[in-house]
Amino acid sequence: MLIAIIEDEKDLLELLEFNLQEEGYDVVGFLNTKKIKDFIIEENPDLLIVDRNLPYVEGVNFVKELRKEGFNIPVIFLTAKNSEENILEGFEAGADDYITKPFSMAELKARVKAVLKRNKKLSSFLAYKNYKLDLENYVLIDNEKKIPLTKNEIKLLEIFFKNPTRVISREEIANILDISEKSVNVAVNRLNHKINILTAVRGIGYKLR
Repeated sequence: MLIAIIEDEKDLLELLEFNLQEEGYDVVGFLNTKKIKDFIIEENPDLLIVDRNLPYVEGVNFVKELRKEGFNIPVIFLTAKNSEENILEGFEAGADDYITKPFSMAELKARVKAVLKRNKKLSSFLAYKNYKLDLENYVLIDNEKKIPLTKNEIKLLEIFFKNPTRVISREEIANILDISEKSVNVAVNRLNHKINILTAVRGIGYKLR
C-alpha cells in the first residue's frame, strides 16, 4: 500500500513517514502540493493524508480540485482546523476521514487502516464523470446502462480512468496491452464504437473526452 502525505511541518512529516513505514506501508512525503499531482498520476497511491494549512493552496481547495478532475483516491485530512464547520468543509470537499491535531499516532494508524480497508472493497471499480468501470465483471456502466467489454477494452479504459487528465501515448498503450503501435488505433476505434469515450490528440495519443 502506497501512502502520500502532504504536510508543511518537516518534523511532523518525518514522524508520520517513520510511523507509517513501521506499519509496513510505502510512504512518500511532500511539503507542498507542487509535485503531488504528477505523483498521483504516475504512481496511483492508495491514500492521501493532507494538511489544510498548506503553502500556495488550502487543503480543502486542493482536494476539491482533485475530485473535480476525476481523481477518486481516498483522502484523510490531518489538520489543526478543528471546528465543526471545518470538519464539515472537509467531508463536503470529498474527504474519507478527518483527524484534528493534536492526535495520537495510534488513532492515526487505526483510521488509516480503516479507510484503506473500506476502499479496498471498492477497488474493483473506477469512476470518471457519469461512468463506472467494473474491472471484475468487464462492464462499463454509463448511468444505468451496462456495456460489456473485452479484457483488452477493460485494460485500455483502466489506463485512462486512473489518469483522467493525461494524454496517454500510443507507445504506452501498446506496451500495456502488449500489442503493436499500429494496432492501437484499431483497439481504440473498437472501444469507441461501443462507447464514444476517447479522443485522439494528434501526434501523441489519446485522452478521455
